[in-house]
Amino acid sequence: MDALDVARWQFGVTTVYHFLFVPLTIGLSVLVAILQTMWHRTGNERYLKLTKFYGKLFLINFAMGVVTGIVQEFQFGMNWSDYSRFVGDVFGAPLAIEALVAFFLESTFIGLWIFGWDRLPKRAHLASIWAAAIGTNLSAYFILAANSFMQNPVGYRINPDSGRAELTDFPAVLTNKVALVTFPHTLAGSFLVAGSLIVAVGLWHVIRNRDSADTGAYRFATKFGSWVVLVASAAVLFTGDIQGKIMTDVQPMKMAAAEGLYTTESPASFSVLTIGSLDGSREVFALKIPYLLSYLGTGDPHGTVHGINDLQAQYATQYGAGSYTPIIPVTYWSFRFMIAFGMAAGAIALLVLWSQRKGRTPSSRWLLRAGLAMPVLPLLANSFGWIFTEMGRQPWIVFGEMLTRNGVSRSVSLAEVLTSFTAFTLIYATLAVIEVKLLLRYAKAGVPDVSEQPPTDDTDDAERPLAFAY
Repeated sequence: MDALDVARWQFGVTTVYHFLFVPLTIGLSVLVAILQTMWHRTGNERYLKLTKFYGKLFLINFAMGVVTGIVQEFQFGMNWSDYSRFVGDVFGAPLAIEALVAFFLESTFIGLWIFGWDRLPKRAHLASIWAAAIGTNLSAYFILAANSFMQNPVGYRINPDSGRAELTDFPAVLTNKVALVTFPHTLAGSFLVAGSLIVAVGLWHVIRNRDSADTGAYRFATKFGSWVVLVASAAVLFTGDIQGKIMTDVQPMKMAAAEGLYTTESPASFSVLTIGSLDGSREVFALKIPYLLSYLGTGDPHGTVHGINDLQAQYATQYGAGSYTPIIPVTYWSFRFMIAFGMAAGAIALLVLWSQRKGRTPSSRWLLRAGLAMPVLPLLANSFGWIFTEMGRQPWIVFGEMLTRNGVSRSVSLAEVLTSFTAFTLIYATLAVIEVKLLLRYAKAGVPDVSEQPPTDDTDDAERPLAFAY
């Protein structure tokens, strides 16, 4: 084990941990805005209760996401300074816009939304949550545009004197075909997570608090969240199919590694399950779907999918001697776990809707247990999706331009990386406990009482302190 290995583990842990909060923030920001819009248009108190209820969960998650995101950015200067030096000119533009425009929009209007209840006009207050939601989604796009440069470098040139990548075409970076498909795929995955949380919390209250005066609100929440999950599941499949074809075009090794396909095949089958050697080079038993891999990779059931051996030989000739094959067991299983966990969430959502058909009230304990597992399933699907995306690109940190081993900080020792890795892991474990406890506490508390009237105009508004609305 050396500093490079620990630096990779540290970046992987901080990134996956941070991304546990990102999809929930992206999805809930829009869904809370939709709920408030429904209240604004109908005046139905049920929607106001749900807005404030899920809005509180959104704010808890948003705060944790901001904290962990800042720590993630520190990684570039701590352990990956050579990578930062190489790619900084390209990354600087989208990440600067993300901070100065998207995050500023997001954080400013979230503040107005929090403290603006009963202070801002209803339309202005509604506009503030929509502005925050737009800022959240814009933030995701600029970050994904930067990440997509690592998958498919465009809009740059290599300065022969400094050896750095220099930005030459910013619109090309923003319209990278990888970014254009990764963004809707990420949004769909985010709504899958957010919808699952809405279902899980609503279903728990429907089953455990049958006689509550707010049962109608919770029943609506479970139906609303279930439909969001089903639509998001369809969007994930559709955008994932497009993404697979683009991935095969720009990173054919990643698609080959996803299947553990060592020899070029036409047509190529997709294995649901394979038993054999750990690296997939020797097959004992496999359950395969004919033609599916060819379709996923090329759009043609009879299309050619290049194998690992042929691509390794091609890359060795093109880039020099060395191994250009990612860790096959990681790519093979992460790809399948991504699909399986996402489909499981959609299946549970369908069961929840079925259990409430014709006004019925769900009562099954098994359904409750499955519903409570719903938020975890798409979170795992998102995490395994990013593990596959990043691990499948290895050994490149910027595909075709910079190897991961060349991006690590040269002056950072193994002991220093181990120290920071241990510290971050312990801090994150503590934050995870705090996050879960806060979410569970406020989720169990249920929807708030919104029957209280705001202070009368007899009180001087200038003398009223800003009040947190929850």
